[in-house]
Amino acid sequence: MRMIFGLVLLVGIALAGGAVYLAKGQIGQYKNAIARAEAAKAQVVPTQTVFVVNRDLKYGDKLVKEDVRPVDFPVTAIPAGHFNDINVIFPENTDKPRVVLRPIEKGEALLAVKVTLPGEDAGITSRLERGMRAFAINVDVSSGVSGFLRPGDRVDIYWTGSVGNGTGRSEITKLIETSIPLIAVDQRSGTVEGAQIARTVTVAVTPEQVAGLAQAQSSGRLALALVGAGDDVEISENIEVNQRDLLGIVEQAQAPAPETEKVCTIRTRRGAEVVNLPIPCTN
Repeated sequence: MRMIFGLVLLVGIALAGGAVYLAKGQIGQYKNAIARAEAAKAQVVPTQTVFVVNRDLKYGDKLVKEDVRPVDFPVTAIPAGHFNDINVIFPENTDKPRVVLRPIEKGEALLAVKVTLPGEDAGITSRLERGMRAFAINVDVSSGVSGFLRPGDRVDIYWTGSVGNGTGRSEITKLIETSIPLIAVDQRSGTVEGAQIARTVTVAVTPEQVAGLAQAQSSGRLALALVGAGDDVEISENIEVNQRDLLGIVEQAQAPAPETEKVCTIRTRRGAEVVNLPIPCTN
């Protein structure tokens, strides 16, 4: 009987030790899971609601509620001018729509600079910044970059004309403005599909630049050079080319005229005849 009791006691002690071991392992796994959860929670990026568009929108499209939806944006990546309230995009006190000013891709955040205020016209004046003026430049196939100009592009402007007076008059080409933004091509200030030969382009410039461009356009020919999208190099040097520099013509100085020997004479009369007799020159 004592043997049975001792055997039962040993089995009980073994089972209790096994239970303690298993419980210790479970507690360790639970603690590890809690630690992993805390670490993952620490890595979660805080977000904020931002409205994005559901479809591609182009210049002139009217914005309706079905065009936008809220998404969670990382707080550190939220663009300036975003919308986070549907009632701000579509105020309840007006039913006038907003109009798209610039192309917006599907999934892109809706920004205030890309749409008008409710009921505001999307004309060219809405694309002018404070203090800027719109000025139209006449172009053709050669001066208008073969029809590849689009609203939003930037161009350099060159003037070609004659300078000087009389025989010293020559024709030059000079860079007069750099990195000027285009706000319209012909009558279109939105997206232009394909290459189209424009007759006029409209640029956004200061009043002083308007005066200079008007004078340049009336006194010569203007040509545009398209600036690359990622080109931020400032041109500080004065770029000017004339015909002689272009063709490598070097103006030769005229040879001095040979000096003629000075002859001094004296008039005398021989009878009825008057003759000139050479004499040494004293001066």
